[in-house]
Amino acid sequence: MRRRDLLASMAAAGVGGGALTVTAGRAETVQFPAGFVWGTATSSYQVEGRGDRQADTIWDSFARAPGAIVDHSNGDIACDHYHRYADDLALMAKAGVKAYRFSISWARVLPTGSGGSDPRGLDFYSRLTDAALKAGIEPWVCLFHWDLPQALQDHGGWSDRLIADRYAEYASLMAKHLGDRVTRWVTFNEPNVHAIIGHGFGEHAPGLKSREAMFQALHHQNLAHGKGVQALRATGGDRFKLGTVLSLQPCRPADTAPASAAAAQLWDALWNRCVLDPPLLGRYPEALAEYTDDLVQDKDLAQIRQKLDFLGVNYYSPMYQKTDPAGLIGTGWGAVPEGMPRTAMDWPVDPQGLLDVLSDLRDHYGNPELYITENGACFAETVATDGRVDDAQRVAYLHDHIAVARRAIAEKVNLRGYFAWTIMDNFEWAKGYTAPFGLMHVDRATLARTPKASYDWFAKLAHSNTLPAA
Repeated sequence: MRRRDLLASMAAAGVGGGALTVTAGRAETVQFPAGFVWGTATSSYQVEGRGDRQADTIWDSFARAPGAIVDHSNGDIACDHYHRYADDLALMAKAGVKAYRFSISWARVLPTGSGGSDPRGLDFYSRLTDAALKAGIEPWVCLFHWDLPQALQDHGGWSDRLIADRYAEYASLMAKHLGDRVTRWVTFNEPNVHAIIGHGFGEHAPGLKSREAMFQALHHQNLAHGKGVQALRATGGDRFKLGTVLSLQPCRPADTAPASAAAAQLWDALWNRCVLDPPLLGRYPEALAEYTDDLVQDKDLAQIRQKLDFLGVNYYSPMYQKTDPAGLIGTGWGAVPEGMPRTAMDWPVDPQGLLDVLSDLRDHYGNPELYITENGACFAETVATDGRVDDAQRVAYLHDHIAVARRAIAEKVNLRGYFAWTIMDNFEWAKGYTAPFGLMHVDRATLARTPKASYDWFAKLAHSNTLPAA
């Protein structure tokens, strides 16, 4: 069976399990600290629609490849956030959302990736920013969420070291354009996923299946992050609050064999440490030196290790590993423990894994200022005739993970906010429109937004700063 995306392919190796069973969780309410940030997040290709963007991204190209997208769809229309952003922001504000993390389409503002900018693209993000502020929502601007301009891919993409300089130029452009109103900046969203799934497994754009390209993409995104931070600081100084967003997942042995424990440690080095250690510690994991040493040039690590004001954590599921000589680094997916609840995408549900990740950052990375910048789940849904969805499983999922977040705060993790993924159903990458993650249902024919039960539940949470019972 062809693997469509990372965690679905991982869970396909599992046995047993099944859908998430809704449990009530703790009945008592739990208060969060004053000033805790409740937000939501999207990405440009997943929600905007093409609009008047003239240049292709790598996801436009990838979606045209036969079999690349499960339902043969693309992001040409998506949620039409490009035209409907004002209504979407009003719905966010109604839900008590105080921060909105959205990404810039690099190709929308710089069609060739560098050089001349498109004023229509710059104007859109200016209007989006102004509308968010008017709605009482702080914009958190992410500069890269996987939709690289195809023009840059045609020149090597993230395999070309010079792309880091193009990225810094792009970061400088956006800082100068939005920096009078935006203080929160995110350099990258999940560079590890983009490198491993898009360049190693070939299941995301640009569709490469190359260990060499994977490590090049990892290092050059890290390098671009460092240069991007420097470019942003040159415009905004310490007024800008800068961070990066990483997909951080516990890597566990699939069984009790010592070889599986070693495989889990090696996969952890690739998935987690290759994007944590360079920006925070100034080094790559020693376990992967044979792949990274030749890529790192003089002063690279100093360039990458820049002062950061916060770190974003995207958490979904743990990963189970065993040895596999045919794997990218000699590891492969093992069985998910039997009986573990799953989402509709077969992702194992494990709130404890979130605590493991947050505790690791507290104990080994200096307890940085943290935000959970993505957390959510896809479940099979029944849509009523009025568009409503009673998504009790999602409510239970959110409740249990947010309860763990509160526990982490009690255990001295420096956690300052939580962003639900996502505000509305959208184009879920290789899954197309078959995997709804949203707090709102989007009718594919009319694009009408209808709040789900989870939207109402999240609104109670955000307005009260108190975790309601599930």
